[in-house]
Amino acid sequence: MIVLTRLNGPAFAVNPDLIQRAEGTPDTVLTLVDGTRYVVVEPVEEVVARIRDFRASVIATAHALEAEGTPPAPAPHPAHPTAAGETASIVVPLHRREL
Repeated sequence: MIVLTRLNGPAFAVNPDLIQRAEGTPDTVLTLVDGTRYVVVEPVEEVVARIRDFRASVIATAHALEAEGTPPAPAPHPAHPTAAGETASIVVPLHRREL
């Protein structure tokens, strides 16, 4: 998520993968894939930089996890009950894709 500021003041977080378009008209208008529009204080260049930084941090985190090897078993998660009534997390390993 990236944090932006609405034109009328309050900050909000938006998933950058849902942003379809960012226009500077002269206010910056974000259009999401579902058609929702937000007018934000930040210029288009700043929005693009925040999206780039967010995606770079996701990739860096994935590389760091990969470099650490197999992570320890995660703590149980209440959303995934096991047959014995206990809880367990679903772990999806990250693998580097060979090009």
